Amino acid sequence: MKIERAAVIGAGVMGAGIAAHFANAGIPCVLLDIPAKEGADRSAIARGAVAKMLKTDPAPFMHPKNAKLITPGNLEDDLNLLADVDWIVEAIVENPAIKADLYKRIDPVRKAGSVVSSNTSTIPLAVLTEGQSEQFRRDFLITHFFNPPRYMRLLEIVGGADTRADALADIADVCDRRLGKGVVHCKDTPGFIANRIGVFWIQAAVNAAVDLGLTVEEADAVGGRPMGIPKTGVFGLMDLVGLDLMPHIAKSMSATLPANDAYRGQLREHPVITKMIAEGYTGRKGKGGFYRINKAGGGKVKESVDLQTGEYAPSEKARLDSVSAAGGDLRKLCEHPDKGGRFARRVLAQTLAYAASLVPEIADSIVAVDEGMRLGYNWKQGPFELIDRLGTEWFAELCRSEGIPVPALVETASGRPFYRVEGGKLQHLTTAGVYDTVVRPDGVLLLSDIKRAAGKPVWKNGSASLWDIGDGVLCVEFTSKMNAVDGDIMAAYEKAMRLIGDGKGDWKALVIHNEADNFSVGANLGLALFALNIGLWPQIEEMVEGGQRTYRALKYAPFPVVAAPSGMALGGGCEILLHSDHVQAHAETYVGLVEVGVGLIPAWGGCTEMLARHQANPKAPRGPMPGIAKAFEIISTATVAKSAAEAKELLYFRATDGITMNRDRLLADAKAKALELAANYTPPEKTTSYVLPGPSARAAMELAVEGFALQGKVTPHDKVVCGALAEVLSGGEEADVSKPVGEDHVLRLEREAFMGLVRTGGTIDRIEHMLLTGKPLRN
Repeated sequence: MKIERAAVIGAGVMGAGIAAHFANAGIPCVLLDIPAKEGADRSAIARGAVAKMLKTDPAPFMHPKNAKLITPGNLEDDLNLLADVDWIVEAIVENPAIKADLYKRIDPVRKAGSVVSSNTSTIPLAVLTEGQSEQFRRDFLITHFFNPPRYMRLLEIVGGADTRADALADIADVCDRRLGKGVVHCKDTPGFIANRIGVFWIQAAVNAAVDLGLTVEEADAVGGRPMGIPKTGVFGLMDLVGLDLMPHIAKSMSATLPANDAYRGQLREHPVITKMIAEGYTGRKGKGGFYRINKAGGGKVKESVDLQTGEYAPSEKARLDSVSAAGGDLRKLCEHPDKGGRFARRVLAQTLAYAASLVPEIADSIVAVDEGMRLGYNWKQGPFELIDRLGTEWFAELCRSEGIPVPALVETASGRPFYRVEGGKLQHLTTAGVYDTVVRPDGVLLLSDIKRAAGKPVWKNGSASLWDIGDGVLCVEFTSKMNAVDGDIMAAYEKAMRLIGDGKGDWKALVIHNEADNFSVGANLGLALFALNIGLWPQIEEMVEGGQRTYRALKYAPFPVVAAPSGMALGGGCEILLHSDHVQAHAETYVGLVEVGVGLIPAWGGCTEMLARHQANPKAPRGPMPGIAKAFEIISTATVAKSAAEAKELLYFRATDGITMNRDRLLADAKAKALELAANYTPPEKTTSYVLPGPSARAAMELAVEGFALQGKVTPHDKVVCGALAEVLSGGEEADVSKPVGEDHVLRLEREAFMGLVRTGGTIDRIEHMLLTGKPLRN
């Protein structure tokens, strides 16, 4: 069955978030909860949940207009709405009796053949379907979303003995393609995959930190980035999700886990944490948690709790020899004799051994387990990938030294890695002790797989590589730190253009894509600051002019250029998107021209392109000034679109640009679009009709800035930067509305404004501050 309409029952944080994500995918959704006990609006609970989400940050909706796709209702008056939906998600209280009663009520009114799923992660499917009709059991499964549903990619799916195979397939497909989820098939066991391992890891880490006398900062410094875990580490993560959630999870897991499960051995009450919860220190949602901000005396001092005494003191950065000496080498971290090394050994030995002992109980393959932890807990690598970093034989010895039984799967590996590359293909070790190829879903094309198969790129330098992604399509991959744009990336573009030529030979099209966390954070500020400090003004001007020249050449190349971004695309990373024929963006792409934050303006054609788009916007009022004013507003405030949908509204993307919900499908979609365009490609015509008023437009923009300055919203150097931007967008002193100008005119103004700003002390201070702190300077 094709899923065209959905319903969510339960308008709490989780249920409402699931409904919002259906709306993000363009799927109309009914949201039902119990009738309100007070007031005339009996659907006030569901309606209030939607209203609250429109004010929530981070936003559950990718665009506010998506809220219109949600129909609020209540469970007494609006059950009839379920007759029109194809999939009903139940997200109510974790009580089997209450759920069973709800299922009895919805079964007679739901559409024949519709799928019903529960969002539970604690109640076995067999318990949920007990006493239900045969048809209900056939249509029922578990779909476990992670919170917040928009941002967390993992979707654990569980079928029962009676569940229709086509129901499982239909829901898995819509979750993958339309909701953008990484679908992992699990077995019907407590906590499924991610939470089964995740809560064990958290408990083991808390125990180890207390036993070994680590501060929360030290534990998070070791148990965060060095292990490939988000920088929050364990204690920062508990603050995020809520300390009071952990006792509930422990109680739930204890009620369903086997009597001999190793998790039971980790369960301990820590008096400091019990006291924190009792006093309302439940994390970010409470008065603070392991970390808090003390605002006493009008200040904002970050503090952390002492795990032994429960007292708060100013937070101090962890300084452990183990972390600095390891240098990213996980085994070196574990081998270090200090308390950080001991902490790493204990936590990894316990957690990874536990994960290895659960296959095939919780899933048939190690691939599903690793995927679950990567997508559900944002680990860079799953448990078996981490064991490979340590070495399976070394890990077996670690288990023995820690008094932990070596898992059967580790014994089966017998010193071999869990993953290997054979014949250019990634393979994984099975429970039978043989290797199978890792199979991707149909329509998934990963650059990492292409790179393994190819062995080496078509061409590379220090910051970029060119890869053959098949069918005559070449791909530029950034490889610099944070994918910052530098001369080597520009050289890669130029090399790609020479290789593709007129697009009628071996190569037909170019795709710009990478699988890093962020597409590109902009120009390399470190190189720029070095050049500024030694006065290399001609080189800086050539960097600006060369970037304009390269981006222009790509825009007007005789072959199509398709950009496929994900994560952040800022500054110079945004500008390459503006110059591409087509953008095929992951839905969670954050796009913006943020140069004003470092005292500059976009000078690789960013101003020129935004000006052209906003002046040509058919939805804008007529005349030259509205488009200029909108471009000025967006660039001067460094407005960042927080989704691909918002990027379309701000005109960073065109209406015709594409959005891919599942990041794993992004490259395949971009390649398909590139081939489609190549079939009958004609380069765009140069824009020659910029109608710019000149001094009068600049005066209007500067007047607006002055108004904000009087309100204290604009700093002295903001006024300098905005003045330079106004000069560019107005067309300069010689501009006249009766004489339209072309791109070259605006590009020259970009260069002049940029070179003027880099000579100011205020801009140099901003660049230095950004490099030092990662935050903009308000000077």
